[in-house]
Amino acid sequence: KGTGNMELKLDRRLADKRVFPAVDVDASGTRKEELLMSNEELKIVWKLRRVLHALDQQQSIELLLTKLRDTQSNQEFLLQVQKTTPAASGSGDED
Repeated sequence: KGTGNMELKLDRRLADKRVFPAVDVDASGTRKEELLMSNEELKIVWKLRRVLHALDQQQSIELLLTKLRDTQSNQEFLLQVQKTTPAASGSGDED
């Protein structure tokens, strides 16, 4: 585990329910993501993670897949997340 840059964890319960990809959204991620995107994009991704974390695994992946299908690019996806996700009070996201 020591040098991994990205972890993709699968969830057998999702696979058993025939939900694919059966990704455990909470347990998957990458290190040093701040080097991969702008500060603004990073804030939106963190906001998205908070929303997904509040849902159960199946709801998380289904919401994520629906939103990805409804957009044409990563930029459009992030803009939709920013528009439709309420700001968390005290999180520092408000400008």
